[in-house]
Amino acid sequence: MPLFDGFRAIAALRVVTPRRNVLQIQKRPLSIKPRYGYKDHTGEEFTVTNPANGSNLCRVVSASEELVDRAINNAHDAFQSGVWSKAPAIHRSKVLARLARLLEERVPELAKIETLQTGRTIREMNVQLGRLPEWLDYFAALLRTHQGFVAPTQGSLLNYVQRVPLGVVAQITPFNHPLLIAVKKVAPALAAGNSVIVKPSELAPITVLEFAGLAEAAGVPAGVLTVLPGMGPTVGKAIASNQTGRAVGQAAGANVASFTAELGGKAPIVVFDDAEIESVVNGVAFASFVASGQTCVSGTRIIVQDGIYDKFIDAMVAKTESITHRMGDPMNPQSTMGPVISMHHLERIEKMVSGTNGKIIFGGQRMSGLSPLDGFDYAQGSFFPPTIIGDIISSDELWKEEIFGPVIVVRRFGDADEGVALANDCKYGLGAGIWTSNIARAHRLAADIQAGLCWVNTHHRNDPSSPWGGMKESGIGRENGIEAFESYSQSKSTIVNTASLEEMKKDDWFSDSTSESRYG
Repeated sequence: MPLFDGFRAIAALRVVTPRRNVLQIQKRPLSIKPRYGYKDHTGEEFTVTNPANGSNLCRVVSASEELVDRAINNAHDAFQSGVWSKAPAIHRSKVLARLARLLEERVPELAKIETLQTGRTIREMNVQLGRLPEWLDYFAALLRTHQGFVAPTQGSLLNYVQRVPLGVVAQITPFNHPLLIAVKKVAPALAAGNSVIVKPSELAPITVLEFAGLAEAAGVPAGVLTVLPGMGPTVGKAIASNQTGRAVGQAAGANVASFTAELGGKAPIVVFDDAEIESVVNGVAFASFVASGQTCVSGTRIIVQDGIYDKFIDAMVAKTESITHRMGDPMNPQSTMGPVISMHHLERIEKMVSGTNGKIIFGGQRMSGLSPLDGFDYAQGSFFPPTIIGDIISSDELWKEEIFGPVIVVRRFGDADEGVALANDCKYGLGAGIWTSNIARAHRLAADIQAGLCWVNTHHRNDPSSPWGGMKESGIGRENGIEAFESYSQSKSTIVNTASLEEMKKDDWFSDSTSESRYG
């Protein structure tokens, strides 16, 4: 799923929604009408649905094009006022740290909402959201430690270089990790001093709206963080002209704006003969089926060396059988994997799987009937089992295109050169994995794999300090770490003449003297 951030807009407006009770959301639809700051605003509503059972969770008022325009002007005013953009770094650091603590307190409740709106299992969401305060803490700490520098300019000049905010940035975030991806983007953007506007996915906007309320409580000034919910063709288009990476890039370029994007992937996992089979299978299952395969670094192309191929297939089938038998109600802490985000996505997965020339080894059809774990009726939701497809060829759509579901394709390779060639046989280059007990080989081959992230004997590991982004058609720019902070800021050089008054008097380019004067 493509992500777009860092698009430099003109301005934005905070949208705050009152705190919602999880049980109310679960039992009956609510109408969430955020307090936009304009009492006269009315707009179309859209419904957020639970993909596990098809029930309506709530209705959300969509931001109109007119409101987006008004929001832009409001946020521009907030940035120009300097209330946040010119606030001392230590002040911004304290506010982000307070926001981290408020978020920490709400994790159990927000995890339940995340499960309701995405279908991701509660076990998974508790763990994922439990880490989110780390991003706020990291960038709060970076503000206290990140330093400018003095450039070694020649002569009696002092040239100090600082980072200053871009202005107003816009972020369009996806459904698969609604709050995680929003926080990963908002934290560095706020730390740098920008005003931020976020358009969350219409499929899962609730937790991002809740986060805006937490930001207000933590002390983020009005107009500095904005959440504008709505449909991509209306709100997304109003913000960024179009909702595809290339079109957003074109719109950004036309406005002389900075632009970063994560545009998905088709991550290869290269498994060598000397890899320990149990660890490999556990690692591949995690890489491929966490979030029901709906991650941009999901391990979807499993490239296995000849000597271990048959053993791997047998063990992987046993693993997927175990996962499938323990799928149930996503709110059940014992449930292993939830549905995909919608029936539309389920139908897309079915179509891609039914059109493959590969051999379906396990799974391959939507789930129905009752869960052996807890009796949950799969037919209520968009459930698709973890699926293994073998004998895949390079021209097959499942080898080339992102499926964004719990489907892996498996292929043999002979020597290391062939394994790397197959790994790189893709237009994407976001994530990749290598499994081997030969660490020297792992280092050597990691350097040859065309991906912005390469894991060795693990997968999906992420940290606020670790740059995250892709090569080739997987996007441009990086999240996390100092790179993210710097992508949301720009350098400003201040050059001061420190010469004495007498020396300055001599520095006259157009004097009558023929003596040489400095140029530049």
